Amino acid sequence: MNFSRKNVISFILVILIAYFLASYKLPYYIQRPGGADALNPIVKVEDGYESEGDMHLVTVSGLQATPIQYVLAKIMPNTEILPLDQVFPEGISQKEYMEAQLQVMESSQEAATVVAYTASGSDITIEYNGVYVVSVVEGMPADGVLQMGDRIIGIDNKPIKEANDLIHYVEQKKENDVVSIKFVRDDKTLTKDITLKNFDQLDDKVGVGISLVTDRNVTVDPDVHFASGNIGGPSAGLMFSLEIYDQLTEKDLTKGYQIAGTGEIDYDGNVHRIGGIDKKIVAADREGIDIFFAPNEHGAKDSNYEIAKKKAEEIGTDMKIIPVDTFDDALSYLEKLK
Repeated sequence: MNFSRKNVISFILVILIAYFLASYKLPYYIQRPGGADALNPIVKVEDGYESEGDMHLVTVSGLQATPIQYVLAKIMPNTEILPLDQVFPEGISQKEYMEAQLQVMESSQEAATVVAYTASGSDITIEYNGVYVVSVVEGMPADGVLQMGDRIIGIDNKPIKEANDLIHYVEQKKENDVVSIKFVRDDKTLTKDITLKNFDQLDDKVGVGISLVTDRNVTVDPDVHFASGNIGGPSAGLMFSLEIYDQLTEKDLTKGYQIAGTGEIDYDGNVHRIGGIDKKIVAADREGIDIFFAPNEHGAKDSNYEIAKKKAEEIGTDMKIIPVDTFDDALSYLEKLK
């Protein structure tokens, strides 16, 4: 078969256009329902009890859009397109963001462990070692002074044990106040001065421009192990705590049901708002979940629970949507199930 020069050029153009449509990265991020995986393979308490039903971790799937994916996302249900700068903070690369999300996941697992072992009366010891810098905002006071991975142990000669110690101290300061930060980097203890600045995004509250996670050394008996892979973020906290508690206690908390939910959990067992709950409702329904726990936010008008309930009605699911403000709320509901 003979090919003319015109045919060859046309063929190359078609290949280039197809490549562009399939691979060129647009400044948009696509979010859609992910999975609803059983937690048994992910969380393992040594010699833990087994249950007839399952707790599930629910995820949202996300990726940076190509032209083809952008067009498909426009017509696919339960899919959201967001500007890239609404997903990834300014000055932080996608790689740095994902590393930070994995660190937040580890912190979430630790909080869930503390809540579950405390509630079940199991053996737990907590030591506080300071605060890790998860990320530094470009152009803010800490930029060029602190780095991801630095462990802050003091401020103005006051010891820092956990993140709230640092946050509450800085909140009492004013713009242009200078604070002296003591931190550990590469096994060396350093002290640097930082001038505080107002943050427009935080209603002009002062800060240094870092996100933090408390460095705790939590020792438990029996041991618990996590295998969450590349799943990041704090939103599985509530379900982690319920799964751990279920494995620690002899009574079957699931009672044969398939149970899912979402919500960041703190060390006191409070359940906090997360993003993408409407997509998680869709993912849970596809997996055949019976019960879904959603952060109630103390009855706020636009709470996660209200969004979840609305989406559940839209898709016509039989799944029960249960509002919770604390770990104890979810635990009490499950204990009363027949």
